[in-house]
Amino acid sequence: MFVGNYDLIHILELVKDAETIAIAGHVNPDGDCIGSTLAMYNYLKHTGKTIDVYLEPIGREFKELPGSDVIKNNAENKVYDVFFMMDLGDTERIGVASKLFETAKKTICIDHHITSKGVADENFIFPSLSSTCELVFEMMDVELISKDVAACLYTGIIHDTGVFHHNCTSKRTMEIAGELMAKGIDFGHIIDHNFYSRTFKQNQVLGRCLMESLILWDGVGIVSYVTQKELDFYMVGNNDLSGIIDQLRLTDGVKVAVFIHEKEPHTYKVSMRATVSDIDVSKVAAFFGGGGHKMAAGCTISSGKVHDVINNITKQLQFQLLEKGYI
Repeated sequence: MFVGNYDLIHILELVKDAETIAIAGHVNPDGDCIGSTLAMYNYLKHTGKTIDVYLEPIGREFKELPGSDVIKNNAENKVYDVFFMMDLGDTERIGVASKLFETAKKTICIDHHITSKGVADENFIFPSLSSTCELVFEMMDVELISKDVAACLYTGIIHDTGVFHHNCTSKRTMEIAGELMAKGIDFGHIIDHNFYSRTFKQNQVLGRCLMESLILWDGVGIVSYVTQKELDFYMVGNNDLSGIIDQLRLTDGVKVAVFIHEKEPHTYKVSMRATVSDIDVSKVAAFFGGGGHKMAAGCTISSGKVHDVINNITKQLQFQLLEKGYI
């Protein structure tokens, strides 16, 4: 039973002949990636099939999600009947499970990014939807969605919609959120835990990033960064930095925000957010080999110094800001 208006195949139909299933997301997994991956796991785990989940290490806020304890951070030497690639549509960003994609008997892509390349045997890519979790919901039987599945889907949706603030949020998105809330999830706690609750160390590094942030183009843009040396000083890791970019985005007058952190020596993760719909940060991310959404995107850049990364990113953003008359 589908409640959406999409010509989709039920997830159970996709795996009816499979005995072994792998579910994997993209590198640097975000809320939608983790939520959709674990929702799939929880939905299928009662089928009696062997199911493995592959993701890079996840942040503290996601470790409450049902099934997070089964995540494997390293690929095993297996050949799966079905391989699900969740929230991504290219082989370059599968990460730890890339070899498993190559050897799987059948590959399936479930994604909503406009940059998806449709590299799987079967591709379900709907850029008009708010999130991969929204798409996954449409591929499930509502009556079979458990409280655990609902918690995972709701988490993914609130991350990709910015708790229903972003313009990707539709009437259908809100209807789905209501269906998930009706499953008995503690939606208030999920929002607080994912967006507002921070450890003391996370608050410290957030404070530093705000203190050291730079205003660009007379207030139209803002950028901040943190180096590996600073992360070591505060004793935090890459997974402790969620929420910083969104706090930068809220700065009054800002049309685009950039946050950069050093993942390893001379390699930087860049997160970008736009606050206006006519600026497309996904184009900038794609220019540097990354991806994402029109108003929220990211990429990884290898460069000597963080200031080189700032110069390269802001140069590309400036083209759009000039074209739209913001600067």
